Amino acid sequence: MALIDRTVTGLLDAFASSDPTPGGGSAAALAGATSAALLSMVAGLPKTKTNAPDERTALDAALTELPALRALLTSLVDRDADAYDLVVAAFRKPKATDDEKAARKAAVQDATRVATEIPLETMKACAVLKRIASIVGANGNTNAASDVYVATLLADAAMKGARSNVDINLGGISDPAIAASLKAQADSYEQS
Repeated sequence: MALIDRTVTGLLDAFASSDPTPGGGSAAALAGATSAALLSMVAGLPKTKTNAPDERTALDAALTELPALRALLTSLVDRDADAYDLVVAAFRKPKATDDEKAARKAAVQDATRVATEIPLETMKACAVLKRIASIVGANGNTNAASDVYVATLLADAAMKGARSNVDINLGGISDPAIAASLKAQADSYEQS
């Protein structure tokens, strides 16, 4: 069963288990998806900050982006766990012969790159979420300001958690050009 299809309690139990997945990358994606859901709720409220037409227009524009972000971040919960499982499987490949060693090394590098690209996707989505949170906060119903605040905190936590996963995986990438490119992407998302 997919992680995201479990009950909340079941998902929390999976995070609490001694299994290596789901881990921090999945938790970061889940925090981002929760942020998107909260922002959707506030943007969809009938009353805006002052009920000015431009506020409704801004909130409606946010509502066009949020469902896709939520869906992407939701999918990243499982994709992050799957990526880590790929790394584990690559390290378990046989290494008795030179050919096996070379194949194992290539598989580990490919899997580590994938395991770095997944949290990069979380970072990219969270950069957009943080921009949208500002729009929703500036135009949304003031009675829901705490919801926007929590959504912003969750997006920030998701960004930082995903960055941590990127950074730890970069250490396992032997090609300096690939590592530099992935790091540059992470830097750009973090600064946006």
